[in-house]
Amino acid sequence: MKAIQVGLLGIGTVGSGVYNVLKRNQAEITRRAGRAIEISMVADLDTARAQAVAGSTAKVVKDAREIIANPDIDIVVELIGGYGIARQLVMEAIAAGKHVVTANKALLAVHGTEIFAAAHAKGVMVAFEAAVAGGIPIIKALREGLTANSIEWIAGIINGTTNFILSEMRDKGLDFGVVLKEAQRLGYAETDPTFDIEGVDAAHKATIMSAIAFGVPVQFNKAYVEGITKLEAQDIEYAEQLGYRIKLLGITRRRPQGIELRVHPTLVPAKRLIANVEGAMNAVVVQGDAVGTTLYYGKGAGSEPTASAVIADLVDVTRLHTVDAAHRVPHLAFQPDQMSDQPILPMEEVLTSYYLRLRVADQAGVLAKVASLLANAGISIDAMLQRAASDVGGAGSTHTDLILLTHEVREGAMNAVIAQMQALPTVLAPITRIRKEELA
Repeated sequence: MKAIQVGLLGIGTVGSGVYNVLKRNQAEITRRAGRAIEISMVADLDTARAQAVAGSTAKVVKDAREIIANPDIDIVVELIGGYGIARQLVMEAIAAGKHVVTANKALLAVHGTEIFAAAHAKGVMVAFEAAVAGGIPIIKALREGLTANSIEWIAGIINGTTNFILSEMRDKGLDFGVVLKEAQRLGYAETDPTFDIEGVDAAHKATIMSAIAFGVPVQFNKAYVEGITKLEAQDIEYAEQLGYRIKLLGITRRRPQGIELRVHPTLVPAKRLIANVEGAMNAVVVQGDAVGTTLYYGKGAGSEPTASAVIADLVDVTRLHTVDAAHRVPHLAFQPDQMSDQPILPMEEVLTSYYLRLRVADQAGVLAKVASLLANAGISIDAMLQRAASDVGGAGSTHTDLILLTHEVREGAMNAVIAQMQALPTVLAPITRIRKEELA
């Protein structure tokens, strides 16, 4: 059978990985796909670099539209990234009747609804396993492996840079800024790490998982996004003393009123497997009504781990290339005419528990007043830790830290109580609030 022809847009870190893994495992991949998969064209602005990777096995061009215009190309692999030219090229490839494989989570989280609609109308596939959690096959698990389940919630460490930073802060007791510089030196963080450390990258991925899990359109603009830049080493230490670890989690949960979609630092019980995921690794926990709790763990980035997911998509598309479009797996797991209009809940309506750290005057009655404000709002205290004044401010200190863990409460109610506590004359600094999830 004639080999399926692939055009590669971008041959940087991931693109070169795709090329090398496909070449190395060609025989095995062909046995699985049922026909050979060949990269016959590569587009990259750096044609010298592209030629060095591709050698004489593929035609190298500078203009990606040459690939889209080539009638012999069956699948276009988009590895350029970003929202701009990548979106234009993907839409043009779909219009030209090409199947698309992409690792571009930002593009799908923002423009996925438009892209999937165009692909459905044209009868082509858009595959995107590599867009979430690198080499972990979480998209296939959600879309196919767990299809019998009503998904209840998903919680994931889906950004390796921030997990590395938090692991280092915990292990070495260092502040965020110090560890960020080390992460940049080691290559775990970009020169401009904003998308990672502010939670945007994780939110892109959480948005895609939420859409697949609950059959709703991708709605990145409705996600709550909070990064790790304000975390302090002392909070990581206090969390440890209370039996928790702090992780940047992407969380999406089905509620009767709608769907939670949020990314933020989160206290997780140290006994949970996901709390022990260290370094730049990724992990995703999925709770289904039939299967219970499942955990997916592995490398979330890197040349060959991400290439593994891209090539898995190439194999899937190759297998289904000649199948009637109506019988393919839907892009977002649910049939397009069966998508839900469940709303994404505003953060004020989210239900979760909290870690609160108050810098307070070391005097009688402070705890009683704080506890009274919480009780009046119907918020119960789960655990408490109060440091000796001398441990916080040194000998003769007149202030101390009061750390509280609460039971589950609506975020809007907690915001109101925090404002009341902040107004107390005995509260001497801005209150630190970190959300807490038991993930039970």
